[in-house]
Amino acid sequence: MIWALSQGRRRRCDVARRWSRWCSAAIVLIAALPAAAAEFALAPGQQVIGDLGRYVVKQGDVLPDIARHFDVGYTALVTANPGVDPWSPSPGREITIPSLYILPDAPRQGIVVNLAQWRLFYFPPSGDRVETFPLGLGIIGRKTPLGATRVAGKEANPAWYPPPSIRAERPELPAVVPPGPQNPLGAYALHLGWRYYLIHGTNKPDGVGRNVSHGCIRLYPEDIERLFNTVAVGTPFRVVDQPATAGWSGDALYVEVYPSKSQVEEIDIERPVTPDPAQGVEALVNAAARPYAGLIDRGAVHQASQQRTGMPIRVAQRPPAGLAAQR
Repeated sequence: MIWALSQGRRRRCDVARRWSRWCSAAIVLIAALPAAAAEFALAPGQQVIGDLGRYVVKQGDVLPDIARHFDVGYTALVTANPGVDPWSPSPGREITIPSLYILPDAPRQGIVVNLAQWRLFYFPPSGDRVETFPLGLGIIGRKTPLGATRVAGKEANPAWYPPPSIRAERPELPAVVPPGPQNPLGAYALHLGWRYYLIHGTNKPDGVGRNVSHGCIRLYPEDIERLFNTVAVGTPFRVVDQPATAGWSGDALYVEVYPSKSQVEEIDIERPVTPDPAQGVEALVNAAARPYAGLIDRGAVHQASQQRTGMPIRVAQRPPAGLAAQR
C-alpha cells in the first residue's frame, strides 16, 4: 500500500499554540503503554529490522507523546498516519507505528547517522545486533557534516557554550549555560571529532524528528542516556545522507523514501506538502533487486519516490527459495 503525506492546513501560529499547550500538559495518559524496543538482533547481510506496529488511541493522547513512547520521530509518526490530527486524534482509532527500518548503505561499525532518515544506528563491536534511535537535526540552512570521525569524549551534565553561529543570531545568550533545565544539551553529551558538533540530549524532546538544531544531533533523554552508557570514546562515527534505502526482508524487496528537509518543515507546521520527487530511487531499487530486476513493480517505485512518506513500500516479490531451485 502507498501512504500519502499529511496535508494539514493550519497556520504556523496555531501550530505554535498547540506545541505550547502540549508542553505544559501535566498528565500523560500514555504511561501504561508497553516499552518500545530500540535493540534488534542482526544476522549477516540483514537489511531490514523491526516491524510496523499498531496502537489504539486513548482519550487524551497526542502524537508527540505516542512518538516518544514508541521511540519514533514526530514527523515519521505523522506521515505514517495521514488525516490524523496530531493534537486531537480520535479515541479508539488505530494508528500505525512506523518502526520498520531499512538500514542505510554504510559500514556497520560504531555509530551511523542517516540524515535523510532522521535516525541513528549503533552497531556494537559484537556485530550481531543494532540499536536505533530517532533524531532531531538542523534547521533549514544548517546541516550536520557528512563523512567520518570518532567519538572524542563523553560528558555527563554538560555545560553549553553557545558556538559563534548561534551567538551571531542570539547575542543576548550568556557565554555559558550551566547544567539544568534551561540547558539545551540535556543530561548527556557525546563530543565528536568535529569541533562544535555533539550528540546530546535535549530539554525539548518534542524536537526529535524535526528540524530544530544548528547541526548537532539531539536524542530523546532516555535514548542519549542509553547510548552514552554504551559507547566508548574512540567509537567510529559516520554521517550519510541517503534519501532512500532499499532491502530484502524474506522474499519481499522494500524501499523507504524519506521526506525532504523542506517537506519535514511543512509537515511540522501542518501546511500542504510541496511535491519534491526523490532522485535515484529507481537505480537504488534496481541495484538491490538483482538478479530479480524483472520482478520490480515500477509503478510502486514511482509512487514511493513521489510521495516520500518514509514508510516501507514493497516493490518486488521473488519466488521462494525452494520454488526457484525447482525452476
